Amino acid sequence: MYKACIFDLDGTLTDTLESLTYSVNETLKELKLKKITQEQCRSFVGNGARCLIERALVAGGDLEKSQMEPAMEIYGRIFGENCTYHVTLYEGIPEMLKALKDRGIHLAVLSNKPDRQTVKVVKEIFGDNIFDYAQGQKDGIRRKPEPDGVWYLMEQMQVSKEECLYIGDSEVDAATGKNAGLKTIGVLWGFRDRKTLETAGADHLIERPEELLQFV
Repeated sequence: MYKACIFDLDGTLTDTLESLTYSVNETLKELKLKKITQEQCRSFVGNGARCLIERALVAGGDLEKSQMEPAMEIYGRIFGENCTYHVTLYEGIPEMLKALKDRGIHLAVLSNKPDRQTVKVVKEIFGDNIFDYAQGQKDGIRRKPEPDGVWYLMEQMQVSKEECLYIGDSEVDAATGKNAGLKTIGVLWGFRDRKTLETAGADHLIERPEELLQFV
């Protein structure tokens, strides 16, 4: 019987593509580089802020990534101020989370975005009463797809691998769940398509949030 669910954030619970694209483009603007499109940003996200900025710099014209460090500093400032800019919940997410809570399921968020922004987004979008834990990328815990963050959250919630589901929208999430030894659910409303998630090895794919309830 499952007692806990660990969710990815961007592309799984929240549609953050506009906020991410805005912050990246404001960063590129300060560096006098060309903007990226939302579709480019969609393909760049998933492996943390540094990887996102590396890809954006190349797309923006800095092929040698020579402005990497100033770009990270600028992006950290801009995204810190705008991490909830036009962020919306995917349809059916609030109802699904409430149903899980009503069943006594522990809920946690694990994101590759910086920890401070992860906590801020979760608190501002969901309040304090839905998730037991929210964690982003921070020192001492390797980012996804390494399993460290999953195992840490499982320890906090006092659940075993057999009692926990991992839910995400990308190939990084599929690998994270597999590396942690958890059954992994891929969601099809996020930043990646069915073929990508199937190839990545997600155990199950769902098209609507309410479909998650069948697993718990």
